[in-house]
This record gives sequence, structure tokens and C-alpha cells, in this order.
Amino acid sequence: MKSKNETCDQKLKSDVKKEIKILIFGLIGALIMAVNIKSFVHAGGLYPGGFNGVTLLLQSIFENFFGIALPFTPISLILNAVPVAVSFLAIGKRFTVNTTVIIVATSIFTDIVPAIPITHDILLISIFGGIVNGIAVSLCLIGGTSTGGTDFIAVFFMEKKNTDVFNYILLGNAIVLIIAGILFGWDKALYSIIFQFTSTQMIHLLYQTHNKVTLFVVTDHPERVYEIIREVTHHSATELTATGMYSQQERGIIYSIVSRTEAKVVIRQVLESDPHAFVNVVKTDMFTGRFYMDDIH
Repeated sequence: MKSKNETCDQKLKSDVKKEIKILIFGLIGALIMAVNIKSFVHAGGLYPGGFNGVTLLLQSIFENFFGIALPFTPISLILNAVPVAVSFLAIGKRFTVNTTVIIVATSIFTDIVPAIPITHDILLISIFGGIVNGIAVSLCLIGGTSTGGTDFIAVFFMEKKNTDVFNYILLGNAIVLIIAGILFGWDKALYSIIFQFTSTQMIHLLYQTHNKVTLFVVTDHPERVYEIIREVTHHSATELTATGMYSQQERGIIYSIVSRTEAKVVIRQVLESDPHAFVNVVKTDMFTGRFYMDDIH
């Protein structure tokens, strides 16, 4: 049996590894986003949506109408101040602090990364810029943080309501694009919609945590299977007693809802632990009740 000190040491090491993972994924995502803004977004004169899009729109307004070149960082930080405060209260302290670090890093990277346009074809910029933007956002979300702004809204609804709202956020960004279209021409605004749509679809493709599945595991070792689910996902499970119709042997069924990403890890470890286990994975569109999300709190 492990001593209390050994358990605490293991938890501390696990927390340190998790924070390092969050930082690495977040900083890589922030750098990719900054490069994308300087290499694709600026070259195409697009507005990527969210608070980055609002920041770029304000920069364009001040530069074109007042001849003032505003830096990206202070505007971005001011716009994110209110969502950060709300997130701190509604989502969790650790998530908010880590996201704030990524917001600051993205802003600084955007100011210091040199502008090196890869192409001036606005359609290519819209498509591939959206892909790169979606990759950057997904890296942050997979790591356990976000890029701030409207991502706070998305994470809040995934955590509290078990609802994917990225498509609704895409519709909300239309307000920014309408303003951009009125002030600077509809071509850039319409191409920005392509950019944002591509980015949203890329997030749906790469970030699977919001997609839930139901696991039914038929096993002779239900306690062992439950320990795997608990350690991997921190979720609970329900044990059912069943009888095999062919063998007439009593077996256990473990029922639990996990994310699609977690399911892959759980299934692999379950089959390693019990090669004779039978696992059924069912897509889960909706459920009610508390769903623990370890990376948020």
C-alpha cells in the first residue's frame, strides 16, 4: 500500500506534467496564431473573428480614418479583461490563469513576429489561413487552455451545458464582419466568412473532447475496469450484473460516459488489462447531469 507521502508526490508530479503540457501546447498555439495573423490575415486584409478580429478591426479603423497605428497587445488585453474576470468566477481559476498567459503570449508574439506573406491570393489566404487558425485554437484547447475571447464562451457552455457552441460563435462573428464590410468593402468581409468557417470546421475535426460517447464494458474484472476509467477520466461509472446467455456465466457490465478522446485511452488500457473484455462504444448526443472536466478547474 502506498504511503500518504508517496501519493502526494505522485499527485504533485502529475500536476507538474499537466501544467507543462498546458504551457507547451498553449505557447505553440499562440505562436502559430501570431504567425497566421502576420502571414495570412494581414496579407489578405481579413478579420478572423473573435476578439482578435475586433482588435484587427480597431487597428484598421484607427489607421485608415485617423492615421494612428495602434499596437495589437494593449487592445487585445483590454478587450479580454471582462471575459477573463467572468471566466475566473464561472469556469475556474487554473483555466483562466493559463488562458491569460496565452492571451498575453499571443499579443506579444503578434507584435514581434515579422510579417512574411506566403501568398497574396485572397482565396488561398481565406482557406489555409482558416486551417492554420483552427489548428492553433485546437492545440490550446487540447492542451487544457484557450486563446481567450469567445473561446471562454465555448468552454463555458461545454463545461456547464455540455453543448458545442462554436457554430453559434461563428454566427456571432457576423456582426464584426458587417461592420468591416460597411467600412472597408464587402469582399474582405465575405472572404473572412470563408476563413472563419474553415477555422470552425478544423476545430471540430481536431478537438474531440466536447464529443461524448457511452462505454459499455462487459468484463470479469469490473473493479479493474472502473479503476482505469477513474484514473484516465476522473469520471464515475455504474456497474450492472449480467449473465452470458451462451456460457451462463455471471459477468459485470461497466457503464460510463466519457469524451471521445478519453475513450481511446480507456479502451486500450481495458483490453490490455482484460483481453477477454467486450467493449461497446455508443455515440452520445445529449445527457444531463454533472460531467467532470479535469483540465478546466
